[in-house]
Order: sequence, then structure tokens, then C-alpha cells
Amino acid sequence: MLLYYGFAQHFPTQPMPGWRLGYALRRFLVSHIFRSCGTGVNVKQHAYFGDGGTLEVGNRAQIGANSRIDRNVYIGDDVLMGPDVVIMTGGHEFEDPSIPINKQPESPPRPVRIGRDVWLGTRVVIMPGVEIGEGSVIGSGSVVAKSIPPFSVAVGVPAKVVRRRGERLAPAPLINHASESER
Repeated sequence: MLLYYGFAQHFPTQPMPGWRLGYALRRFLVSHIFRSCGTGVNVKQHAYFGDGGTLEVGNRAQIGANSRIDRNVYIGDDVLMGPDVVIMTGGHEFEDPSIPINKQPESPPRPVRIGRDVWLGTRVVIMPGVEIGEGSVIGSGSVVAKSIPPFSVAVGVPAKVVRRRGERLAPAPLINHASESER
């Protein structure tokens, strides 16, 4: 871990010179850090995952730059993750108002599962206990507080399913901005 956090996380990513070395070095290190790590995994710069010992990452998955991934997370094959994604599995108790929150215990961890072929946009936040179904797309800036069914497109705060993948949106009508005299 010392090699990853002290050295390899700073190596460049595409398109900067040396990006291939950066990807290869990070891939090698996380394959020895994570509980399980598939082939072809790409870890972008400054990704943070604690000691990584409970993280499972599938084949060809990509962990975005500056992402923060908590413990007890499963990431499926072919997951694409934008920068600044946060995946949380724990929290803090706060119910007893007679005790300062920082003196109350941590909540028990609630694992997160991300199915195969999922795209997490930039700055997505995934809350504890969430499962994102395979083939789903989560729009940038969304906060996912509840599980998302497979092949869904979800956006917003909190994230809501707006459609299923494969459903075509009706094309917007063409607007002719020509004035009456130009017609």
C-alpha cells in the first residue's frame, strides 16, 4: 500500500506522457491489495480505497480519478467510473442528542454492489447498502440512496430512474427560427 499511496497514485493517466506505465503500475499494485482484482483493471490518479482488503473489482473495470471507495464494495466487470465518485458503506450514529455525534459509534457497514456494465458519471455518490443493477447508467452529480434496477438510467438528488436503457427518447421537434418574412 505504501507504494500505491506514496508513489503510484501520482503517475499520469491518459493522455499525459507515461500514462501506460502509470496504469500498469497501479494495476499491478491493486492486484495485490484488493480482495480480488480482475484483468485489465484501470485505476486513475489519486483513487483512494483505504487498505483495499475488502474491495472486489471485476475484469476491465475502471476506477475514476480522485474516487473514494469505502470497504465492502463489489464492482462488476466492465464498470466505467468517472472522476470524483464516492462509494460509502459506513456512516455514523446520530440518534442520541445527549451525546455529541463525534462520540457516537460508527454505523455497521452496509455493503455496496455495482453490477457489470455500469457507468457511474462524474461526482456520483453512492450511499451504504445500495445495489446498482447491471447495465445501468447513473448521471453525473447524482446521489444514489436506494438500489437501482438493471438497465436503468438514473439521475438527480436523490437519484431517480428516468428511463430504461434501450428505450428511445422521442426526438425533439425542429424549430425554424426564420422570421415570417424569410419564409
